[in-house]
Amino acid sequence: MADERAKDATIRDARAGDAAGIAAIWNPIIRDTAITFWPTERSEDEIAQMIEARHAAGHGFLVAEAPQGIASFASYTQFRGGAGYARALEHSIHAHPGFRGRGLGAALLKAVEDHARARGGRLMIGGITGSNEGSLRFHEQHGYTRWGLIPSAGWKFGRFHDLVLMGKDLLEK
Repeated sequence: MADERAKDATIRDARAGDAAGIAAIWNPIIRDTAITFWPTERSEDEIAQMIEARHAAGHGFLVAEAPQGIASFASYTQFRGGAGYARALEHSIHAHPGFRGRGLGAALLKAVEDHARARGGRLMIGGITGSNEGSLRFHEQHGYTRWGLIPSAGWKFGRFHDLVLMGKDLLEK
């Protein structure tokens, strides 16, 4: 799928029709890694409904579309339920393996931050598996700091995994 033309990708709002491309990226991550603690693959219908729900709530669900198809995606939603948390948001970013390391993650992170900021978001939080050194470095490189560690928060592949919370104040430059 990938080639050196990842710079030709366009970031745009996700549509229900993107669900298959998103599933092709997300489901191997769900199935084969502890990057997410989600235990089962997501159906195209479930992803399409998630896209619609995020948009309806005013939250972002974005894709980076390359000439070959969906190269990566990012979304965010409220960190915790309740009106008091409405301005604290949690994001997720995933890329097709052939497009990792080409700048799409950084571009999508900036796009979801800008989207959230424009809608009154204050904090952007990433919940990262403690062993995911690449994601921890990525977030540090983009101004996120470690706000907390929840030991053994996730269960996957027959063992517990730590959860690192990293955050950024969207109003600070």
